[in-house]
Amino acid sequence: MFIHPNINPVALQVGPLSIHWYGIMYLIGFASAWFLATYRARRSSSGWTQDQVSDLIFYCALGVLIGGRVGYMLFYGFFSFVHNPLLFFKVWDGGMSFHGGLLGVVVSVWLFARKTHKTFFVVGDFLAPLTPIGLAAGRMGNFINGELWGRISNAPWAMVFPNGGPLTRHPSMLYEFFLEGVVLFVILWFYSAKSRPPMAVSGLFLLTYGIFRSFIELFREPDQQLGFLAFDWLTMGQLLSMPMIILGVVFMYLASRRRENKTSVA
Repeated sequence: MFIHPNINPVALQVGPLSIHWYGIMYLIGFASAWFLATYRARRSSSGWTQDQVSDLIFYCALGVLIGGRVGYMLFYGFFSFVHNPLLFFKVWDGGMSFHGGLLGVVVSVWLFARKTHKTFFVVGDFLAPLTPIGLAAGRMGNFINGELWGRISNAPWAMVFPNGGPLTRHPSMLYEFFLEGVVLFVILWFYSAKSRPPMAVSGLFLLTYGIFRSFIELFREPDQQLGFLAFDWLTMGQLLSMPMIILGVVFMYLASRRRENKTSVA
């Protein structure tokens, strides 16, 4: 059995200004994505400039922050939001949705693609391998905050969380850090190292993340305000991941067909 270290969520206090670890994790995620994107852009065949990389990360940062907050309000706190719309601005109370952030990034990619005259999937395939680093940083922020803990468990690595009661629970945010962050990054980075048809890398991201998230939801405590949506096991995270899995399969199928057609024509 382990006990959560109960880390102070405020990393630095300067007068009335509080700098939270969660915000620092977001900065680390965006900075890491910029660094990796810059590395990829330097390859002679990438077709990306340094300015384009910086603009893309900026667009996506806005998409993550705005989309993540909007998504949380719609998916996890809709009735509270309707009752008090000002809750949207109380970001210091927490509340970000990955799936909402993903939709925000989709909009950002579309806008960026229009601006740079690139196709949507050229941008999406370039961005997809960078995303798991941000996911890993975000999940580490969840762990520092002692939030989004898992279900009650007697596993040897189970942990007592400050706000999770006296019983040991799955450290599900660390599971997500490993699968959605580390493992997904390795898969996408090496898969995208070779030339792939458009949609293939984006499709693999959607498919793999959807599977990983759906699996981890089996160990994660459902959101208190929602509980299980159906069958005493279906959660909102799983429901939102289903379209990702379906789209991932469709994109990879279309990408493989495009490669086959290109090969037959050649």
